[in-house]
Amino acid sequence: MKKRILSALLGVCLFTLHLQNVQAQTQPSSTTPASGTTTPVAAEPTVIGLPSAGSPISGLPGVDTTITDSTRRQAVSAAPASMSTGTPALPAIPMSTTGVPATAGTPTNATSTTDTAPATPAPAGFGNGQPRQAAPTQSVAGPEDSPRGTGKVSGVVLDSLTKQPVEFASVALVNIATNRPVDGAVCDAQGRFTMTRVVSGTFRLLVSFVGYRNQIVPKVTVEARGADVNLGSIALAPEVRNLKEVVVVGQGALVEEKVDRLVYNAERDLTSKGGDATDIMRKVPLLTVDLDGNVSLRGSSNVRVLINNKPSTIVASSVADALKQIPADMIKTVEVITSPSAKYDAEGSAGIINIITKKNNLQGFTLNLDSGVGNRGANLGVQGNLRTGKMGFSLNGFGRSQYNIKGSFENRQTAGTVLTTQTADTKSQNLFGQYQLGWDYDINKTTALTASVRYGARNQMNFQNNLTTTTYLPTTTTVGVRDVDVKDLSGTVDVNLDFTKTYKPQQELSILTLFSQNNRTNNFTANIFDSQAAQSILSRERNDNTSRNQESTFQVDYQTPIKTNQLLEVGGKGILRQVTSDYAYLLAAGETGGFSNNPNRQPNGLDYNQNVTAGYLSYTYSSKSKMTIKAGARYEYTFIDARFRTATGDALTAQVADIPDYGNLVPSVNISKSLKGGQTVKLAYNRRLQRPGIQFLNPNENAANPLNITRGNPLLSPELTDNFEFSTSTTIKQVYINTSLFARFTNNSIESVRDTVRRAFGDVTNPVYQNVLLSSYANIGQQNSYGINIFGNATVFSKLQLGGGGDVYYSTLSNNSNNPALQAKNSGFVVSGRIFASLQLKKNWGVQANLFARGRQIQLQGYQGGFMFYSFGVKHDFNDKRGSFGLAGENIFNHPFTQRSESQSAVFSQNSIQNLFNAGIRANFSYRFGKLSFDGGNRRKKSVNNDDVKDGGGGDNGGGQQPAATPATTTPATGGGGRRPR
Repeated sequence: MKKRILSALLGVCLFTLHLQNVQAQTQPSSTTPASGTTTPVAAEPTVIGLPSAGSPISGLPGVDTTITDSTRRQAVSAAPASMSTGTPALPAIPMSTTGVPATAGTPTNATSTTDTAPATPAPAGFGNGQPRQAAPTQSVAGPEDSPRGTGKVSGVVLDSLTKQPVEFASVALVNIATNRPVDGAVCDAQGRFTMTRVVSGTFRLLVSFVGYRNQIVPKVTVEARGADVNLGSIALAPEVRNLKEVVVVGQGALVEEKVDRLVYNAERDLTSKGGDATDIMRKVPLLTVDLDGNVSLRGSSNVRVLINNKPSTIVASSVADALKQIPADMIKTVEVITSPSAKYDAEGSAGIINIITKKNNLQGFTLNLDSGVGNRGANLGVQGNLRTGKMGFSLNGFGRSQYNIKGSFENRQTAGTVLTTQTADTKSQNLFGQYQLGWDYDINKTTALTASVRYGARNQMNFQNNLTTTTYLPTTTTVGVRDVDVKDLSGTVDVNLDFTKTYKPQQELSILTLFSQNNRTNNFTANIFDSQAAQSILSRERNDNTSRNQESTFQVDYQTPIKTNQLLEVGGKGILRQVTSDYAYLLAAGETGGFSNNPNRQPNGLDYNQNVTAGYLSYTYSSKSKMTIKAGARYEYTFIDARFRTATGDALTAQVADIPDYGNLVPSVNISKSLKGGQTVKLAYNRRLQRPGIQFLNPNENAANPLNITRGNPLLSPELTDNFEFSTSTTIKQVYINTSLFARFTNNSIESVRDTVRRAFGDVTNPVYQNVLLSSYANIGQQNSYGINIFGNATVFSKLQLGGGGDVYYSTLSNNSNNPALQAKNSGFVVSGRIFASLQLKKNWGVQANLFARGRQIQLQGYQGGFMFYSFGVKHDFNDKRGSFGLAGENIFNHPFTQRSESQSAVFSQNSIQNLFNAGIRANFSYRFGKLSFDGGNRRKKSVNNDDVKDGGGGDNGGGQQPAATPATTTPATGGGGRRPR
């Protein structure tokens, strides 16, 4: 994509030179060389520099595409010979002097010339901050105000060797009499061009693009008003020129902005190599990742994570766990969509995070090997690609182990008048893997099929050693000691088959299907020791919890242009989702006794079927004044069918069976305006909803930490959030700055609520009953946030890139619980910031450093302490660019890192300290085998993205997941002081 955008940008400059050159030919100079002569290519090194001033193009800050008359004149007068490949100005557009015959598919009246292609004018949306789309061909205004007619000239431009479309090729219609261009167009993604409102007459057609010989159709006749002239296929022959040396000065921006999203170019991040997606997310503006890997956007963890525009049931289960399965080396970009249009599912109150992985569209076979090893983990990845003709295959495998992850925690809490303290040492061992087979086939130039099968595995083993609980009762003190082993095992299968048909530029039909299933085993076993000696096992306790989340999706999308400046999108979608959770509580005496069901807590299961039907309509209008309005609405209706596997006769069983269906209308409006000086202003509103996922619904009562029990609530209904955003961006010399103001209002918010309950404690064969904390979830909250985000980047001396930014928001939280003991409210500011630096050195060396810090996080019943992450890395690419090696380190001065949290209500208070030894260093090596050649095809793939479920974060207990080796208050809770994986 970057090469295509840069090619289009270079084309803008060259096409402008060509138009001015043609105008100058009306009065040829006496020094004009004779027709047919050429000037040899200069032997000196050619220095290619990126423009640095002006408005950003498709998120590329610092690139100016506003071509004024004065800049055109300056460009013509200052253009070096190397830019025009030495072709002199002629009184008329020259014919070929090379004798190259017309290739297959070339019109019989077309001839070739060695003129360098006039550059491609920028497609619609360039220069005003909008992303480039597969836009319809657009007419390019000539340098003179020509009369307009009703004729039409069209055709298709193909590569003469590969027969693939040449995207962004320039087409100029030249008046033979005056030798001046009267109209022009830019080819779309299928190589098609169309010029409308052409006057009657006889013209010459020039087709060109960077890297190809010009092609001329000497005579194009538009005979009458309304005539439709179809020139068929026009072939461009590649032009090969040998240069002694090409020096590229400058580097692409790490952060880009588009009309509705922010893009982080992860492939330019040196420090994340050998890591996973969590390491990437920590560096993305607007995002925050806590110590457990939970992601939040502008302070809200109600985000939806997609992978290549696709959902996955592993994400619905836990975002943090899903991110750990994605290798950082495979990530191309991370898109943060703060104002999704009606085309997206309504889920994700704060927005959508879309992870785009690297793809290969080149002919041939490659095999990439990536490996790394460090003091905290090791990784090995293999990526193979085979593409021949219209068909491509890809096979990716990745495995990562994490070891030597140690920590400790302290927990002090009061329930009523009873004080209880806890301490434990923790240790974790994790193994992640992902394997994917992809296939795509271009049936013809306008029709494509894609399919893929993906399997992801995650095995997490968490240990709490010597979890010591001391309870100070009025008359005595009790001490309990236990070791807790938590096994969290997960396997996910995703299968998709997609069909896309393009009728004409921007008119497209897509039929998308997806099957996804996640199976999870989340168990814990506790060995309860003799409190005095802590050597013999008195009894054992076990909780088995298996769950399954299955989704089947069918989606149809259709879009069509209206005239040249409007776009209509319409579609429908159906999701069949089946969620099950089976749980059992078992007890055993001594070290060898057999397990049996706990007589006080019988096993059970929950079946929760959630079927969603949706339809949407979206309309986009672009004015001549560089204003774009995109408005739409989406309606979703959700059918709920839930029941417990075994009826217990209590009120909850009856209430679950009567959960009502519900419907939601979700509007959205996005307005953007490009101003002078490269400034862009945007205004957006959208409504989002957040359905509860299995982590919040799971009724399993998790007592891995007997002092802090968690349980989900199957009666939860969705949250509703209204988002408002105003943003502006500008480029001042070499510095790009973006500022946004936002407000978010959430009703019916799902909040963590805590209460004290009486539970058995200690030896299960001879228990002692005492009050402990039970955390669950309820729709009782109201959460409002108001904030500002500022970030920017700058390139200094073309080698050094600096960037950073900060987020400040004020949050108010309150609930409307009928229980006076649970009523609470809180408010306060939350501040975070990040900086990064990247330096390109000689001989293929690069250095990069990053730092992120967040202050205290406000919660409904307290706060969570701040934290900081920092990393640095150095990388060296081999001279043939086939491989690299490097070193990276993170948090190397943390011994350990300590985080403090506090929560309280009318019935309890709790203070927690978590110590994490997360200092790490690793060495990375990668190498690519195989040979590639350019294919010319770069079809835009589509796929299903289900972003309609509120998921849990890693390390959360959300009613079923066994906790990691940390206390229940160490993950960020947005509600009543408890752990809430949002």
